[in-house]
Amino acid sequence: MIKILVIEDDTDLRRNIVDLLELEDYEVYSAVDGEDGVRCAKEYKPSIVVCDIMMPKLDGYGVLKQLRNDPESLLIPMIFLTAKTDRQSMRIGMELGAEDYLTKPFTQHELLTAIQTQLSKRNALAQLLRETSRHSHHSDAHYDPHQTDASNT
Repeated sequence: MIKILVIEDDTDLRRNIVDLLELEDYEVYSAVDGEDGVRCAKEYKPSIVVCDIMMPKLDGYGVLKQLRNDPESLLIPMIFLTAKTDRQSMRIGMELGAEDYLTKPFTQHELLTAIQTQLSKRNALAQLLRETSRHSHHSDAHYDPHQTDASNT
């Protein structure tokens, strides 16, 4: 089952997102602030993180920095939720490695589409890595470093 971590300090919004995602058959975990979110990400190893930017204790940018600095969470897609719509705020998040932004208020469709897009990208990357690994193993099995083209003639 796909695990999603929702990090949002607004109780009502967090509950609404969790309820929506559970109705879509995702396994959902939630955190009330950035510090709790980082702890949950390390514990539950979600497939994707949906995270508010402006939160107490540790903001969304801090969460993203910590997740990107840990090899186990480095590749977890991050979707930011924000009331900020200025370009500078969006650039900061993108430069830190956020995959997407949703500005508040957002629709259910926007959230679900953003999540599905990131999960599809992640699945495509995993498939590509499996194929690359399979090809390199296949090539290695037939490679004889002592055999040269000249010895085949």
